[in-house]
Amino acid sequence: MRHRYRTGDRVVYTRDKYTTKPGPRAKNVFATPNGDAYHYQVEKYWRVQDLGKNGTLLLVTRTGKTHVVERDDPRLRPARWWERIFKAGLFPNLPAASKYAAHSA
Repeated sequence: MRHRYRTGDRVVYTRDKYTTKPGPRAKNVFATPNGDAYHYQVEKYWRVQDLGKNGTLLLVTRTGKTHVVERDDPRLRPARWWERIFKAGLFPNLPAASKYAAHSA
């Protein structure tokens, strides 16, 4: 089912990572064939900053970085109610409306 995202929605994006030392939030951890690194997934807690006319979303991270993601990307989902409550500090705050109203123009 396709979700209707709105500006300000909290979303969770599952990102694949490859490193020698998985972090504490790593899930589905597997050693690479040579055993010198790990492949795993990390859930990123982002917010919808803007909606694109071509079916894309502009997402913002806690550090202010932005990512453009397709609306129907299977790695993207709306945050669950308990994530919005118990993990509220992991989601970024959006800039004031006047700041990104100028960004959209």
